[in-house]
Amino acid sequence: MSFEQIEVSVAAGIATVMLNRPDALNAITPTMLGELNQAYDELAANSDVHVLVLTGAGRAFSAGVDLKALGDRELTGGSVGDILDIPARSMTDKLANGRLITIAKVNGFCFTGALELALACDLMVTAEKAKMADTHAKFGLRPTWGMSQRLPALVGMAKARELSYTARTFTGAEAAAMGMACQSVPSDELDQVVTDLAVSVGESSTGSLAAYRDLYRAAEASGLDAGLAFEYSHDYEITDTDERLAGFR
Repeated sequence: MSFEQIEVSVAAGIATVMLNRPDALNAITPTMLGELNQAYDELAANSDVHVLVLTGAGRAFSAGVDLKALGDRELTGGSVGDILDIPARSMTDKLANGRLITIAKVNGFCFTGALELALACDLMVTAEKAKMADTHAKFGLRPTWGMSQRLPALVGMAKARELSYTARTFTGAEAAAMGMACQSVPSDELDQVVTDLAVSVGESSTGSLAAYRDLYRAAEASGLDAGLAFEYSHDYEITDTDERLAGFR
């Protein structure tokens, strides 16, 4: 598979999908999201592939949405709009509910929309010194890709509120301590640890894995789907978005 803003490789039943705009810290664009959806569909259709590892090139997993890609579009109610929301929601749904077991390998900066992609994966492994944050509130934005439901499901409501209300940066090590990531390791060990994890997952029964995904999803909540629907369908009056983003567009 050949793409403009991502790279895809497959070895021994494990697919690695790398966000590949290192000069822009792998910032997310509509093109990137379209390519991610296409790549996932092609990989899921390959019966030899069982695990997908999502990561970023260079020193970032992803810095989040590329605000320059939005051009002059008006951001109503703090939302980035359907140009990003529709493919992003499709992708997070595939990461969370598709056939492949998904692992987010957070190798560096992972902010906001990128964190939403990582949270949608079955498992997250972080570099200890990776820098992570939910910065929606800092820039007069609101989550539209699942943050408000998936973050508290992993770290608890009190901690989720603190992270989102303050928009503070935290480390990959903190992410593991909070329960967001299943492991956090030194950067020079990250590749091997994730490879070993992916191999171990791939050796498990595909039927059992499918059952576990379904059962864990049910355990997570009768509240999750309803919560996501609530997030997607409610609009809010947020008036300071343009002012806060002025230096970034």
